[in-house]
Amino acid sequence: MKPEDMKNITKLWFKAFNEHDLENLLELYDDNAQHFSPKLKIREPETNGLIQGKEALRKWWKDCFERLPTLKYQVNKLTADSEQVFMEYTRKVDGEDDMEIGEVLEIKCGKIVFSRVYHG
Repeated sequence: MKPEDMKNITKLWFKAFNEHDLENLLELYDDNAQHFSPKLKIREPETNGLIQGKEALRKWWKDCFERLPTLKYQVNKLTADSEQVFMEYTRKVDGEDDMEIGEVLEIKCGKIVFSRVYHG
């Protein structure tokens, strides 16, 4: 895929996430996609930070959207090649300090197959 196509998928990702539109968010992922996050390690230690498949993603983000109804991501920078997008964004939640986040999306055949979140 072209880098611009990769960025367009990422823009759809941000739109779905910021609207807390779980179905449109999941539609961007491959059925067997994997997701790694330091927050998963903390909230669900048995995962060791890694989940796989749309049902696991659904459970994770549904809980996130319910716990954090004001959660929004502000895009700072997108860098793409033909296989991955590196996203830099700011996590915003009412009543909490902003958090700077980096995330890599690996995309194949138009679907996200792996994502990894980086933050302190």
